[in-house]
Amino acid sequence: MSLKDQLIHTVHKQESHAENKISVVGVGAVGMACAISILMKDLADELALVDVVEDKLRGEMLDLQHGSLFLKTPKIVSGKVDILTYVAWKISGFPKNRVIGSGCNLDSARFRHLMGERLGIHPLSCHGWIVGEHGDSSVPVWSGVNVAGVSLKALHPDLGTDADKEHWKEVHKQVVDSAYEVIKLKGYTSWAIGLSVGDLAESIMKNLRRVHPISTIVKGLHGIKEDVFLSVPCVLGSNGITDVVKMILKPEEEDKLRKSADTLWAIQKELQF
Repeated sequence: MSLKDQLIHTVHKQESHAENKISVVGVGAVGMACAISILMKDLADELALVDVVEDKLRGEMLDLQHGSLFLKTPKIVSGKVDILTYVAWKISGFPKNRVIGSGCNLDSARFRHLMGERLGIHPLSCHGWIVGEHGDSSVPVWSGVNVAGVSLKALHPDLGTDADKEHWKEVHKQVVDSAYEVIKLKGYTSWAIGLSVGDLAESIMKNLRRVHPISTIVKGLHGIKEDVFLSVPCVLGSNGITDVVKMILKPEEEDKLRKSADTLWAIQKELQF
């Protein structure tokens, strides 16, 4: 009789399947930042890592397993965002509400952080949205920016325009440039996007139905006629995206959103599956 058999009397054989399993595909800097964020939030009872580089995959898995005593996830195993979301949707065959791009969730967080720095207010109390394509052609919704329900545009009509003497437009430029700055300084981005993905995973796993600016099919919204994925405010829960908030945009904001859609469609229409 083995030591384990001498120590433990089995009353009922344990089921081997995981109740809540999250898989992270790719164990580079971003993938591992996502994995750590998910582990620290205690969102799953099994985390699966997937990568084509076997040694790197096994190394990352073992490193996390060795620290699992300090985590609440008992089982760790190995196993361009808007365009890629479209590709994932086409290839997977999943319904559109189940294919989600992290989109402008991080852009909006950066936007609120920079607003907060200017105003001397915690970013959670600064409300503003970045929509459209994640990256250079993203659209700041200046008309909706507020603190405690007070519209900054109502107080300062030139907010976000070229005529603005306070140069608030620079805040959005900083959002766009921030990833490039981090890459220039440390070689890659990882922690911010990892925390953003953990934030989205929490809304799904806990069915929080929070509103996030994430990438979904926007055909039929804001005059967009093609199957493009862009970030708009979406209600996110255990069934994926269940609802989209109908933003009231100014004409110039809607024009920029449509241009963002046109930019993506010009690339998407050339893809073959």
